[in-house]
Amino acid sequence: MVFGIWIPVVVLIAALSGAVGNNFRTEFSLPDSDSSDATALLESASRSEAGINSQVVVKTPKGIDDAAVKEAFDRALADIAAINTVPVTVTSPYEMPTQVNKDRTIAFAQISIPRSDRNSWLPVADAIREATAPLVATGAQVAYGGAIFQEFAMPESEALGLLAAVIILVLAFGSVIAMGLPIGTAMLGLLIGSSLVTLVSNLMSMPNEATSMVAMIGLGVGIDYALFIVTRYREALHDGLSVEDSVAEALDTSGRAVVFAGITVIVALLGLISVGLPFVTGFAVAMAIGVAVMIVASVTLLPALLSMVGARIDNTSWAAVVSLTLAVVGAMAAIFAHSLPLALAGIALAVLVQAARPFVPALRAPLPHRAQNNHQHTVWWKWSRVVQHRPWTSLGVAAVLLGLLSVPMLSLRLGFGDDGNQPKGTDVREAYDLISEGFGPGFNGPLYVAITGDAVGDKQAIGKFVGAVSATQGVAAAAPIPVPSKDVSLVIVYPTTSPQDEATSNLVHTLRTDVIPATGVDAKIGGFTAGGIDFADYLGQRLPWLIGIVLVLSFVLLMAVFRSVLVPLKAVLMNLLSVGSAYGVIVAVFQWGWLADVFGVGKAGPVEPWAPMFLFAIVFGLSMDYEVFLLSRMKEEYHRTGDNGTSVADGVAATARVITAAALIMVCVFAAFVLAPDRQLKLFGMGMAVAVFVDATVVRMILVPATMELLGDRNWWIPAWLDRLLPRIDVEGKHHVHTIN
Repeated sequence: MVFGIWIPVVVLIAALSGAVGNNFRTEFSLPDSDSSDATALLESASRSEAGINSQVVVKTPKGIDDAAVKEAFDRALADIAAINTVPVTVTSPYEMPTQVNKDRTIAFAQISIPRSDRNSWLPVADAIREATAPLVATGAQVAYGGAIFQEFAMPESEALGLLAAVIILVLAFGSVIAMGLPIGTAMLGLLIGSSLVTLVSNLMSMPNEATSMVAMIGLGVGIDYALFIVTRYREALHDGLSVEDSVAEALDTSGRAVVFAGITVIVALLGLISVGLPFVTGFAVAMAIGVAVMIVASVTLLPALLSMVGARIDNTSWAAVVSLTLAVVGAMAAIFAHSLPLALAGIALAVLVQAARPFVPALRAPLPHRAQNNHQHTVWWKWSRVVQHRPWTSLGVAAVLLGLLSVPMLSLRLGFGDDGNQPKGTDVREAYDLISEGFGPGFNGPLYVAITGDAVGDKQAIGKFVGAVSATQGVAAAAPIPVPSKDVSLVIVYPTTSPQDEATSNLVHTLRTDVIPATGVDAKIGGFTAGGIDFADYLGQRLPWLIGIVLVLSFVLLMAVFRSVLVPLKAVLMNLLSVGSAYGVIVAVFQWGWLADVFGVGKAGPVEPWAPMFLFAIVFGLSMDYEVFLLSRMKEEYHRTGDNGTSVADGVAATARVITAAALIMVCVFAAFVLAPDRQLKLFGMGMAVAVFVDATVVRMILVPATMELLGDRNWWIPAWLDRLLPRIDVEGKHHVHTIN
């Protein structure tokens, strides 16, 4: 009945989502900032000047004053200005001397369009390329820079995650069905979650990439949650319980932990709302919806599927494993090698193995039975006892390792990378390099100064203002730009340093605090470069608040669940170490430039300002998942035996294989982002992969058993008054061999 309800619900929500459509939009508005004020002023004068700015860059040995080049350039700019899909403003280099280099062999035209959805830029970019074709025919090198021409594509990480999950789960659990249930549940949940997010995008602002973020975190937690419940179900079956009782026990133990772990993830994600930016709130709500759907799927759909599968969950032959492996290899060939013959060959071999099964006894043979309940004979139990026998040494080694990884975090600098980080051969990288060659790197990130008040229309006042700005150290050039307004004047300022350089950020602050006030002119600095600096400053100020809010809420929730003060305190501190290690690694690679060539980073630069807050919220939530699963099992064993040392080892042994498999899947998903050409995706993927890997290995396998051993029975101490004050939340449930000591 439950399965029969789920399928129509999935179809209905997906159909409704397709019928209603989406209204995804990315709002980067930053209220009460200098750059947003400048944008508003320029928008009142000209929508294009306050919009998206890009460049058409030309390099020709003949010089741009060559008759054929000038004629082709002028005709191209006229055709660009005539584009009617969106309003386009063109500033010709023949009208602006600052847009031509000294020997007049390199020049650029400034192209501006109003702010709009990214999809509307694509036809404009194509039309500009078509319009400049005659210019290319003169022998000139033409490059296209700026946001209009940027290409943004997500890597095939979702597919890689699924393929990794298939292989890891089969190897870890020796059952195709035990592998298929978590993946199937997660995929159905992902379909509903993505559809719901699409519907919600019509009610609130959500970024274009919201569904990709939902897929990333939803797929990860969905497989994790289902995996923990399936594992507990198999344990109950091996203990001799009936199918119905095994399902009940799995839900009453791991199911409770899944619900609470999911709530902690949602709390961490919704903590992003405290940042106060529309696009951040949109991401937070979208990911929270995805996690909530996975919780519901894990405790409703999955039990129904387990009941339908019954005891057959362990029935797997070698034929099934070989066929699945061949099919997976074929799928990988299709996705990553784009080889249809290899994909078809893999599928054909998989079918052939199944056809040969009746005639080959080895293929019909079942996989060796893997006892799951005899934890004290596993390598994980023995490992835990080794750590517990040397707790101070283990604690010291792990703490030093994580401390060293976290040290670079102390020099974290937030800011947006520029197009100099784009892969060589792309349009925007060629344009960036040409502008840097002809004018200097600062011309890739101009500052737009909006002037109001008495200076508007006063050429003498504007001239003095331009002179004062031009004389400022760090300014390469400044010039007034005509705009169709009597209330606003525009001055464009080119720094000497690149947009991502720290010196450019210092220049913006100097102009705002010292230079502009000294001129007596009412002016605001805007544009993408200045807006990025304001954005980084704002998020740098909000990040400690986000961390504090999530830490306090998580601490209180864990304290209510485990009826302990030290356990939640330890959990929060250890999760911070995981996040700190991730921060340290991305600073070392992306900001300091360590191993930059190995990972294809391009050049050293700041850390994208959005990355640390999303890394913290997502990684902290996932870390709390593993913490809840591990500690709930430890507490269950402690209640059953009353022996802290044994309960720690049993808890580690019972959950280690599941946590390791789940973490490996996550690491594979996130590591795929490191293969992407985009610097921001590389940074985010590396941070996530490092954090999950560190959390599942150093933290869960060394720090947790070491500290739990050192604290002993004090792990579960809580003052009586606090125990009475906190609500009671039971995540251990009742084990069928539970006894009261």
